[in-house]
Amino acid sequence: MSALNTIKVIITDLDGTLLNPSHAISEYSKTIFRALHEKNYLIIVATGRHHLDAMPLVEPLGFPVYLVTSNGARIHSPAKELLYSFDIPSATVKSVLDIGISDEFTIVLYKESVWLTNKYNEKINDFQPTLNYMPEVVNYKNVADLSTIKMFITHEKHSKLVELQDRILEKHSKLLSHAFSLPWCLEFMDITVDKSVAIAKILEIEKYRFDQAISFGDGYNDEKMLIATNKGFIMGNAPESLKNKLSKLQVIPANSEDGVAHFLADTILNNNI
Repeated sequence: MSALNTIKVIITDLDGTLLNPSHAISEYSKTIFRALHEKNYLIIVATGRHHLDAMPLVEPLGFPVYLVTSNGARIHSPAKELLYSFDIPSATVKSVLDIGISDEFTIVLYKESVWLTNKYNEKINDFQPTLNYMPEVVNYKNVADLSTIKMFITHEKHSKLVELQDRILEKHSKLLSHAFSLPWCLEFMDITVDKSVAIAKILEIEKYRFDQAISFGDGYNDEKMLIATNKGFIMGNAPESLKNKLSKLQVIPANSEDGVAHFLADTILNNNI
């Protein structure tokens, strides 16, 4: 893999990528990433999770990392300093809710210290082994400030979310960016927000370029990031539709097999650990 000789930056998503199916970083992955850190590779974690949720998950790596959260709406430095933030304005969120969204959908708004939801959803809560970022069930009609870091909507049927996506974008396509992080989870951010945009800001700070970076992901919210870097790698557990759309990118073993860590051990560290 001589094409990787110039790589200085390693970027990884969390869920479905660096995290195993138990939503944790395995001991093997910790070992590999610590070895990369010791060799002075810049590590960037880019996730759709809120920063209060993501920080405890990356803490076990044992070294500080740049953290891109809420799909790029927040950037925190290795010292946990907030470097960048951009929210969806309250008026935009209200306009989306005013189209009339059925109660069969779970609607979540990420606030700074809590997340608002129209109903309790066990499937979402399961993504937090420990509740560091607490939910608050509300009636959105009674919430004065609807501004949000990220809005996401869930439903068991992907087709229902696609229909709702089209309804929302009919009037908001110039205001919101969107992506499916999972087939059952549709996410909206401000139109200026994307993981790739946030990563570009970090690379500028650290005086690196995208052609010196590789990235790993498994969701549509990783798409622009995967395309932007020198090489992007798709997890074996990613949706087939994403693999087909990005068919020129290499597919590596699933997160359940520590696919990212094994790939990095074989190609960057040459198993010298």
